[in-house]
Amino acid sequence: MAGVKDFFEVGVRTTHTAPGSDKSINSSSEETVDLQKELWDTTAVDPVLAKKMALINQSIDEIGMTPFHWKLFFLNGFGYAVDSLLVVTQSIAQPAVSQEYGNPSKHIAGIVLASQIGLLVGAAFWGFSADVIGRKMAFNTSLFVCAIFVTIAGAMPNYISFSAMVAIYSAGAGGNYILDATNFLEFLPSTHAWLVTFLSIWWAVGYTVTGLLAWGFMSNFSCAPDATVAECTRQDNWGWRYLHFTCGGLVLVLSLLRLFLIKMVQTPKWLITQNRDEEAFRVLAVISEKYSRSLSLKLETLQSHGRVYLTEKSVWNSLRLRKHFGGLFETRILAYSTSVIIANWFVIGMVSPLYGVFLPYYLKSRGADTGSGSNYTVWRNYALNQIAGLFGPIIATFLVETRFIGRRGALAIGAAITMALQFGYTQVKTPAENVGVSCAISAASTICAYPSDLLHMRLEDSLLMPLLAPSAWNHYGTIYAYTPEILPAAHRATGYGLCVVLNRIGGIAGVLVGSYANVETSAPLFVCAGLFGLLIVLSLMLPFESRGKRTV
Repeated sequence: MAGVKDFFEVGVRTTHTAPGSDKSINSSSEETVDLQKELWDTTAVDPVLAKKMALINQSIDEIGMTPFHWKLFFLNGFGYAVDSLLVVTQSIAQPAVSQEYGNPSKHIAGIVLASQIGLLVGAAFWGFSADVIGRKMAFNTSLFVCAIFVTIAGAMPNYISFSAMVAIYSAGAGGNYILDATNFLEFLPSTHAWLVTFLSIWWAVGYTVTGLLAWGFMSNFSCAPDATVAECTRQDNWGWRYLHFTCGGLVLVLSLLRLFLIKMVQTPKWLITQNRDEEAFRVLAVISEKYSRSLSLKLETLQSHGRVYLTEKSVWNSLRLRKHFGGLFETRILAYSTSVIIANWFVIGMVSPLYGVFLPYYLKSRGADTGSGSNYTVWRNYALNQIAGLFGPIIATFLVETRFIGRRGALAIGAAITMALQFGYTQVKTPAENVGVSCAISAASTICAYPSDLLHMRLEDSLLMPLLAPSAWNHYGTIYAYTPEILPAAHRATGYGLCVVLNRIGGIAGVLVGSYANVETSAPLFVCAGLFGLLIVLSLMLPFESRGKRTV
């Protein structure tokens, strides 16, 4: 622990000079800064920031990959794992909670809706605040919020109070992957940017851990599948409570590890957008000194280029606050890119619940036998699905670094494969086909975040829950890594948060439409097919290919 403490307490003595001053400005300000390796040239937006960001990127690449970055891979990965673990925990608990307490609404699954609303609020809050005050606070506090309220949720005495706790801990988790991906990306050398895609392996880990816990708890400590509300008592239904208590304890351990194994600092890219040149330089200098890496950059070189636009104003100035949104659409190409990626996220959120509501009815109408409805079989199949999902991030990492495929190609391929498997799943008629195809869907959908969802289904359809285990909440893989890559650093968390907010709005709309629509016809199948086809087109419409480029 002393080494970690020393790492962040090493100081680099420098003399700060105001960017506008002639003093301490050397010939470095006249040097040409190479912008060829940047993802896109931001000179038209802010020439000072463009040059400073290029110098920071060059320095990060010069330092290279260090043990510090590998620590971040694990500690930021914990946030991914917690996000998936908690979202799946509430979805696993939903049938058991409804069975014990009853559902106040005949149409709407209140627990899933509460989770969606919480995730939406969390994404908006953590995303926007991270661009104003930095990434550090969310890294240090979000998991604590989750640990406290997921534990409390296990003790709730009725459906409404449980839904309220789900909303709160979902809000805590709602910004995890936004900040974890952003934080990790802004420290990484461009040669290892693929690790942000591979970070989604932690989502699969979270799902797998939850699936195995559910297999143990839910199959042994739950009411019989056919028990009514009157027959299902608290004494017979401790499985979902044990699951919440265990997950709460696990998240608390992970939050303590994040707090004590590393003392997080603000990312150098965020610091440079705030014109905090000295702090950005110090972060890089400490890393290079700690791990004996070269660093050619001088503080005077950074300061010689001038002041970043608007940074003379307070971070709470209304103009700067509005800029975090307006900056996402500042040029024609950036506005186009932001609009298309938002459309991707919205369609994903919409299509998954619609497909999930429709599929159980369609399978039943065709006489499909998806296997025994026993608790053991249901949760065994669920665990197998989550284990299969571990292979998706590995495949995604390979695809995004493959020439002629890259990020956009991986997104399109993932959408196409998932679409084919999901509609192939409508032909399932035996238990063996059910497990095999659903596991394939788990692996495919974790590649590029185009999954399906059955987690808001009614209780009588709960035996189908394992079939498409990645769920509408598994929006990870390539799109989780690609989204922060194409957003400008000064507004990256806000833009990412906006994407997720629109995704949640799409999800809420999908839940409501699917709950009230006539799903006993074949029309939803063709609507979903059209939406999945649209996802493929939207993926190929994205203007930036970030493979091999430095994020700005």
